[in-house]
Amino acid sequence: MRERREASDDAVMTRIGQAVMLLHGGDREEARNRFGALWTEIGETGDPLHRCTLAHYMADTQDDPGDELAWDLRALTVADGIGGGERSVRGGGGPAVRAFYPALHLNLAADYMKLQRPDAARLHLDRAREAADAVGECGYGQGVRAGIDRLERRLREG
Repeated sequence: MRERREASDDAVMTRIGQAVMLLHGGDREEARNRFGALWTEIGETGDPLHRCTLAHYMADTQDDPGDELAWDLRALTVADGIGGGERSVRGGGGPAVRAFYPALHLNLAADYMKLQRPDAARLHLDRAREAADAVGECGYGQGVRAGIDRLERRLREG
């Protein structure tokens, strides 16, 4: 039974990854459609890591800044709500979700900038910087830090 669930979990993450590839390839509409179908499939009570990941990327497919903010807030809410267990944010074993925090807050800061709410943008940019230690010095971590620095400059020039 556990092996079947793990295979199923991997299949969902694979499907999320496929939609992310579409998104990064420039097909936002198809990515949005696939993310929407997956969101319906896994539902509000599905695996929290799947929901967090999915909402995080679904935000990037939105045309309206308010809709983008709503999806980014949903991703943060899911991450914040994960309790103990294997995929815990604050519990013993949650590096997968914990590593999302810098990007989650960076995206929220960017959303608030688009919506001309600099105080909220500053709050989330500060949280992104505080959480950046969780991602180390890998390429992902360097990319997140570069994004934080770029947004910091935009806020100062603001």
